[in-house]
Amino acid sequence: MSALIPARPPAFRPPPGACDCHMHIYGPAETYPPAPDSPFPPVAGGDIAAYMKVRARLGLSRAVVVQPSVYGFDNRATLDAMSVLGEEARGVAVVPPDVSEDELDRLTGLGIRGIRFFMIGGGALGWADLETLAAKTAAFGWHVQMQMDGRLLHDEAERLSRLPGRLVIDHNGKFLEPVGLDHPGFAALRRLLDGGRTYVKTSGVYETSRTGAPDYADVAALARALIAHAPERCLFATNWPHPSRPGNPPDDARLVDLFREWCGSDALAAGIMTDNAAELYGFTPLEPEQERLP
Repeated sequence: MSALIPARPPAFRPPPGACDCHMHIYGPAETYPPAPDSPFPPVAGGDIAAYMKVRARLGLSRAVVVQPSVYGFDNRATLDAMSVLGEEARGVAVVPPDVSEDELDRLTGLGIRGIRFFMIGGGALGWADLETLAAKTAAFGWHVQMQMDGRLLHDEAERLSRLPGRLVIDHNGKFLEPVGLDHPGFAALRRLLDGGRTYVKTSGVYETSRTGAPDYADVAALARALIAHAPERCLFATNWPHPSRPGNPPDDARLVDLFREWCGSDALAAGIMTDNAAELYGFTPLEPEQERLP
């Protein structure tokens, strides 16, 4: 079995409507050629068929497909994956600054709900594009999804707080070196959450952890603190197929169980996985017979 597919389900059983709020899909180069200037390779085995197995193994129902940086402005792999996943999928795209209103309308109709800014090197967009595209896409109900070095968040927080629409911060702030809870960047992240228009994904702890598996304790401390501070602004995500760890992915079932541990209760974990995601991404509310158990 592929290392990208967990060997066992998690001990915690996610409720109906549980959403994976950050995952990527890759495909064959002849169909989805990498952008010529991308420093990132596609993830071998990170295709939609494999993800369907992962989703079933983890007990998840919904997904947000995030445009991989390797494809630049070509969103076809993301859109095709969303088509396979159907009504239980939403997407986050990357579009150029001169994108037309007709194209934004088309993408919105296909389920795109956000624009991705990857500010750690290799992204198709930069800081100079932020305000223009935030304004254009907010008119269609999109949020800005931001991945940057969290150690710089206190320098950019005021600028981010002025953006129209909602803001989603990736991976617990993505501090490229683990920091303490008193770091000014982490304090800035908490203030953004307090503003009521920012969400944070409690994902990717393995990417920057120095203590490592199985608990990723240094970065997990940030995730736990964010959930305690603003549970209504937190999101669950796998970051599958873990593009920063090709050939050595973390155990996704373990990541689900760690998330449950950080939450401290089944009820809180279930609410973050379902209610927060549904509110942000506009999923249809569950029918009464589908509703999660308290």
